[in-house]
Amino acid sequence: MRIDLHNHTFLCNHASGSIDEYILKAIDLGINVYGFSCHAPMRFDEKYRMKLEELETYCKMIADAKERYKGKIEILLGLEVDFIEGKKNLIEKSVLECQSDYLIGSIHFLDEWGFDNPEFMGEYAKKNLEECWINYLNAIKKMAQSKFFQIVGHFDLLKIFGHKPSTNIKPYLQETLQSIKDSEMVLEINAAGLRKPIKEQYPNLEILKYAKKIGIPITFGSDAHNLDEVGFGYEDCVKIAKEAGYQKAIFFRNKLPYSLSF
Repeated sequence: MRIDLHNHTFLCNHASGSIDEYILKAIDLGINVYGFSCHAPMRFDEKYRMKLEELETYCKMIADAKERYKGKIEILLGLEVDFIEGKKNLIEKSVLECQSDYLIGSIHFLDEWGFDNPEFMGEYAKKNLEECWINYLNAIKKMAQSKFFQIVGHFDLLKIFGHKPSTNIKPYLQETLQSIKDSEMVLEINAAGLRKPIKEQYPNLEILKYAKKIGIPITFGSDAHNLDEVGFGYEDCVKIAKEAGYQKAIFFRNKLPYSLSF
């Protein structure tokens, strides 16, 4: 059985293609459970996400697709929500309370620095990378402790441009993973890293092995922003998951977890 829970729509303003096109491609690829998790509205960095007044439209679009494709593929309604440490109030109440199947919590910003955006790559040269990693992992820990989310998005995203953590960061990694375990969250294996300069899925094998050791479940996401990215890298991610010792992946209906063997 094949799961893909991280996919975007044109409403985020940096994705292309219709919902139906994505779903038909997913069916062609043999995907059994397919989730949309477009960037949730927030009064911050607004050009890369849906507007608050579009949230209802988004939810209806996905709900209609669930009915339209019933019996062919299971469609799920998710949202990818930015968590910015110290700015929890930016998360809209309507996002947390909407009838979603799951919420992916993601860190894309350290303070106001969008560290995964190529526009701001030059900032890395001005930063202490070890401090960046500590701050990034601390933000994930706070995100997990918020209990707002079911899934951790692209866990080690900070490596996107090749800035991998040093061995000094290992205790912080393990502490953060323990927070994810304690919050009963699921770790996403995200294929987008294979398309980025780092050329590696998020998270890496070492992190996945430790996550498996302490009992953190996984799921899969292609992080598709266009049709070519639907189902991207799935076989590579499954191979890594199996190498880490996983045999099952999680999906959610109405925030409740279910598992499938892969």
